[in-house]
Amino acid sequence: MPPLRSTGPVPEAEHPEYAGQYRLERCLGSGGMGVVHLATSVSGLRLAIKVVHAEHATDPEFRARFRQEVAAARRVSGAFTAPVVDADPEAGRPWMATLFIKGQTLAERVKWNGPLSLDELRRVGAGLAEALRDIHRADVVHRDLKPSNVLLAADGPKVIDFGISRPSDSDLRTETGKLIGTPPFMAPEQFQRPRDVGPAADLFALGAVLVHAATGRGPFDSGSPYIVAYQVVHNEPDLTGVPGELAPLLARCLAKDPAERPAPDEVMAELRTPVGEVATAFIPLQRTPAAGRPSGGSPSPAEEEGAGPAPRPRRRLVRYAAVGGLVAGLLAGAYAGIRLAADDGARPAGAPVAHRGEPAFTAWRTSLSKGSDALRTPACSAHGGYLYCAAPGVMATRLAAADGKPRWKREAVGSAAGAGPQADSGYQAGAPVLSGGLLHVTTAGGRRLEALDPESGATRWTTSIGSATVGHAEGCVLLAGADGIVRALDGATGEELWRKRRGAPGTQWAPGPPGSGTVFAVTPGADGATTVVRAVGTRDGGVRWEEHLKGSLSPVPSVSEDALFLLAADADDFTTAVVRLDTATREVRRVPLPVDVDQAQAAVAGGTVYLAGAGGSLLAVDTADEGRQRWRLETYVARSSRPVADGHRVYLSGADGRLLAVDAERGVQLGQTDPRMGTGRFTHASALPAPVTAPGKVFATAPDGSVFAVDAEDPARW
Repeated sequence: MPPLRSTGPVPEAEHPEYAGQYRLERCLGSGGMGVVHLATSVSGLRLAIKVVHAEHATDPEFRARFRQEVAAARRVSGAFTAPVVDADPEAGRPWMATLFIKGQTLAERVKWNGPLSLDELRRVGAGLAEALRDIHRADVVHRDLKPSNVLLAADGPKVIDFGISRPSDSDLRTETGKLIGTPPFMAPEQFQRPRDVGPAADLFALGAVLVHAATGRGPFDSGSPYIVAYQVVHNEPDLTGVPGELAPLLARCLAKDPAERPAPDEVMAELRTPVGEVATAFIPLQRTPAAGRPSGGSPSPAEEEGAGPAPRPRRRLVRYAAVGGLVAGLLAGAYAGIRLAADDGARPAGAPVAHRGEPAFTAWRTSLSKGSDALRTPACSAHGGYLYCAAPGVMATRLAAADGKPRWKREAVGSAAGAGPQADSGYQAGAPVLSGGLLHVTTAGGRRLEALDPESGATRWTTSIGSATVGHAEGCVLLAGADGIVRALDGATGEELWRKRRGAPGTQWAPGPPGSGTVFAVTPGADGATTVVRAVGTRDGGVRWEEHLKGSLSPVPSVSEDALFLLAADADDFTTAVVRLDTATREVRRVPLPVDVDQAQAAVAGGTVYLAGAGGSLLAVDTADEGRQRWRLETYVARSSRPVADGHRVYLSGADGRLLAVDAERGVQLGQTDPRMGTGRFTHASALPAPVTAPGKVFATAPDGSVFAVDAEDPARW
């Protein structure tokens, strides 16, 4: 969504504390439609949440347009837009949450740093053409493409703000006499025949946007919108200053007749880097005086006000809110994506999987959540031929891995009073964890821990955990409080083993080597310059050793035999390097990344770290010897789960319910399932549990409330 400029004092009523389940951290800016706030999801995603102005919330026509904006943005959520994470257009104050994207707008870039170079123009133009192709394939016409609606993110331009876009099957029509759009970037037909505006209008806007990027002004320039409108309809565009190589293409985009404009594919083809030249990666300029702003120049509105894209708060602030990140099920038994067993047997393509002594495997799907608005993706773990899952309305259930049929199910009994916005029918995003021979689940909005018999689902013991976060390691339950006090319980009996201060606000925990009886407490310093790593005994809480490492580090939640892997972040929370700490020798190896990764999630297999970033990037980093990036793949999944590495495959789930498989050696996508989105007001889940693997099988969950299993041997046929 666009970085909105705050034009003055905003009434206190414009600053609600929550939008749905999301606590609004601070205002990013205000515009004509609403106020944009920064927020953080339970999984740590940074969100930009647009909350409609109270004065508009009672206007039926405005509500209809906002519903249309949400619907359009959802249709095209992908690698080229700010993906919708959640929304409620029917709320008292309608709101929409999108992924927060760091980067200048094209308007800011040109204003503060001047016109783009030819290579930058090619890159931005091709990216926008690809974005329009994606938008038009979803049967949506944007109708307001302009420099301020283009974000220059690290992985390419993003098209934002679908406030006046229109799906082709929308019942909402432009009213007679009303012009919708921004005149310098509107096509002639938007002035003459607004009801008949189609995809070609976006190509006209693309041409105008690229002229602005190349020259600092539009092809039709005047201080009066009426004169601009006349010029757009009757005059030829002014292409003075446009590079000669691009002028013919932009003239075609700006043709008066929509039929004469090129299609997005044609624009992409013409903007390819010529043979013999090397395309350079687009790295957005930093918004500092060193970035090229004239000496003595004023800061941009986004810099003055912190409007999105605003500088990200440090990751340690998110850690403080998450109290160590244990909420994701961070220790050995809690990681649903940890490999269960090996399977190296090859199978003919398309043949059912049949392991020794087992019947052939057939793909299956089981629905756990019902109701159009019950959109919280189930979370599952696996053990001994069974899946253990939690879902809205379901405290826990045991599914047979072979066919997905439930063996038992415990319904949720509702949330504890005062549990807060996360208390969603007792459901929490974390998967049930088998620890000490019992199945551990959180209930009452995350305020209680129940230990169930995995065979029958009967409760064996229960305890209050308050606001502490929960982790598991080698039969122990670790309850970490915001004050750094950690309480350890025996997973089998619930008996308290020890209670000690073993951290500080911002501490994160990670599993130790199997059988070591240790976990790692990772505490970054307040200044971000150093991070303390401690090995803590699970049964007694004793500190085995302590190391002070350089930088602000967070642990990768994967079990390793001989090392702890960490991600190094800069001041803006971008991952800049992978760090390997040998747990025996304490040797540290740091592998810098060629391009920083936004909101990275990672998994480890055999010394290789696989990172998934916001926007769809997936990369493999080899930490052996000198260390290097082995490959990088653009998956075009705007939001994904943490990746899971199993054998020669890497798996991850998308926000739309897709499961993807990637060749771990070559970085080539092998296959993906169809999307499984919900059908109600909410179609994308805010929490994205990682897939679960087993010999010959991959299990995943989706926003439509389903758990499904596919044949791991042949992803091409998913």
